Amino acid sequence: MTNGIVLALIAYASYSFSDAVIKSLGGQFTVFEIGFFSTLFAGCFLFFTRPAGERWRDFWRTKRPWAVQARAWAGMASGVLSVYAFTTIPLAEVYALIFLAPLFVTILSTVVLKEKVGPWRWLAVAAGFAGVMLVVRPGFRELHLGHLAAFTIAFLAAASVILMRSLAQQEKRTTMLGVLIGYGLLFNGVGAAATSFSLPDGKQLLWLVLAGAFTACGQLLQLLAVKHAPANRVAPTHYSQIVWAVILGAMFFREYPDWITLVGLAVVGGSGLLTMVREEVRLGTVRWNPFSRNRL
Repeated sequence: MTNGIVLALIAYASYSFSDAVIKSLGGQFTVFEIGFFSTLFAGCFLFFTRPAGERWRDFWRTKRPWAVQARAWAGMASGVLSVYAFTTIPLAEVYALIFLAPLFVTILSTVVLKEKVGPWRWLAVAAGFAGVMLVVRPGFRELHLGHLAAFTIAFLAAASVILMRSLAQQEKRTTMLGVLIGYGLLFNGVGAAATSFSLPDGKQLLWLVLAGAFTACGQLLQLLAVKHAPANRVAPTHYSQIVWAVILGAMFFREYPDWITLVGLAVVGGSGLLTMVREEVRLGTVRWNPFSRNRL
């Protein structure tokens, strides 16, 4: 289990480095160009991670095409918006808003899946929004379209999770990834061609390859992690990206969060972890229940 958790931590660190590389390319390329090249190179690396028994040429064969298409569109839109958010506002603020996704999952699960949500999970939702307000502080600092983009990403990510819950046992991994990569290349390619497409030079190309490689590495390590540890043990490592946001923002972009922002990030992470713990308790997958009135 320890190996799985370590792999997951490295996976999310890899995702964070990819986000930092994308942020560094802001101003050099349009959002669509960055999205196109990063998706292209990530797809090239992921091409070699095909599960045994599946074929990439059959990725278009789906059992629930509309749900697969919806999930792909949500992922594609998230990709475009994430490039915009990371290149316009500080890393810590992007992550704080994106980490509202688990809280949106709670809200959507009551509406779409008709799940019952108890007071502790609603408390986590309220705490998460409060933490984001501490980080972003609307009314006290200028808000940008990047904040709206990151907020939208959280909602789209939650919608993707809801769709994945219904597709996980019915669709192949090659189908889910193939459709997503195909849409990403098509949409970003058309967007880049319609705006101001420019070929990267050698140095820029290297950074774009690195962005794709970090993304593909994160995907692969995440898949390996869940083979060595239960998914409910791997999931909390997602919040390690908050730490990476602070470190990478300070080291490379001179983004130094104040103490209120750090408290807000801690509240956001804590609310997400509370949601996960409550889910484990509901499913009966934990031995010690911190919410039980009869605990020792």
